[in-house]
Amino acid sequence: MSFVDRVDAGRRLGERLSARGVVGRDVVVLGLPRGGVPVAFEVARALGAPLDVLVVRKLGAPSQPELAMGAIGEGGVRVLNDDVVAGLRVRSDDLAAADDRERAILVRRVARFRSGRPPVSLTGRTAVIVDDGIATGSTARAACRIARARGATRVVLAVPVAPTRQIPGLDRDADEVICLETPSPFFAVGQFYADFSEVSDEEVSALLDAAMDEEHRRTAAAHRDEATTRGGGRSGARDDDVEIPAGPVTLAGHRSVPEGADAVVVFVHGSGSSRFSPRNRFVSGILTRAGLGTLLFDLLTPEEERDRGAVFDIELLATRLVAVTAWLRSQPGSSRMRIGYFGASTGAAAALWAAAEPDSVVTAVVSRGGRPDLATERLAAVRAATQLIVGGDDDVVLELNRRAAAKLRCESRLVVVPGATHLFEEPGTLQTAGEAARDWFLAHLAGEPTPS
Repeated sequence: MSFVDRVDAGRRLGERLSARGVVGRDVVVLGLPRGGVPVAFEVARALGAPLDVLVVRKLGAPSQPELAMGAIGEGGVRVLNDDVVAGLRVRSDDLAAADDRERAILVRRVARFRSGRPPVSLTGRTAVIVDDGIATGSTARAACRIARARGATRVVLAVPVAPTRQIPGLDRDADEVICLETPSPFFAVGQFYADFSEVSDEEVSALLDAAMDEEHRRTAAAHRDEATTRGGGRSGARDDDVEIPAGPVTLAGHRSVPEGADAVVVFVHGSGSSRFSPRNRFVSGILTRAGLGTLLFDLLTPEEERDRGAVFDIELLATRLVAVTAWLRSQPGSSRMRIGYFGASTGAAAALWAAAEPDSVVTAVVSRGGRPDLATERLAAVRAATQLIVGGDDDVVLELNRRAAAKLRCESRLVVVPGATHLFEEPGTLQTAGEAARDWFLAHLAGEPTPS
């Protein structure tokens, strides 16, 4: 495997682009939905550039739908493969019919991803087009042409992996092609990722929202009021990146506390994912809109994330969580707030392990698709109100959660989301899980703040 997951690929691709000098305010990073967007999110962070999606639809030839006679993009942009159109003698009405059909799909997808936001202007800028890999290259070539038609003066195509034979063809449409790996033999992009899980529409939207938040923070950094960024009591709002000491290491995190919040939920990621997990960011948005503060942080350092032993070391993860909780309680703006834990996968086991500590201050725990069985020996000692959310089609994990629920002695509830699998990738299922978590936290984190 060349990459742990798309986050790992994006970080490494961002480092390569930075080293090549592809930085500056004239750069726009464009992710190809859906799999390219998590990679592009990390690239945009590394370059300090805005992130947008580039939705492209292929225009299949009437007699050979797999053959692209062109492609369309936003703003009425259309590029044609003149050789194909002429060679197949494509009629204008066939071309118009294909355009109408594919544009209807494009409009729906753009509306789903953008939520009413206008596209980022490419006029006079460098467009960095990012996907999670290239197989045939047809979509990437079309994306390059669309970006240039929208006014980009320079087009850089950046991917983690592609077959060697495709690179020369891509050079004709992009000013520069940056590819980290060109392995042989090459059968499919997914073979070079340890985790190549499907990316949902909700995840794409969550990453775009998170990228816009970061862009707003960069733009407003020079004007941000000190009381907003550095404290001033529990009524003050916060939205900042933090560094948290945890024993011998320092962990990176992001804190979002709405005005007037008196409770904060600490997110405990699982299976090596980072604070940029699109699923947890999606749920975080649901909680902050309900008036709850959130803290997303990396349980492991970048070096530790590559160690699968550390990823499944529940006691280590719980120890880190306890240290982060102590840090949170030491902060002026959150010293008296009630605290909840939201854990996913192995992170849920770490959350329950930490909540079982005799001096734990956590009031409520929510597990989404969690592995509470990995904390079996500690479950009976958990005092915080605990909700276990599991997908109805996640058969093995559902049974593990049922057994774990029977061992809990605290107030608890098992919520089964119909039709959801382990990663809650099915339409609407992550929203349902997020709303269930929100309601649980609102019910159990209300009331007087806890003693400092």
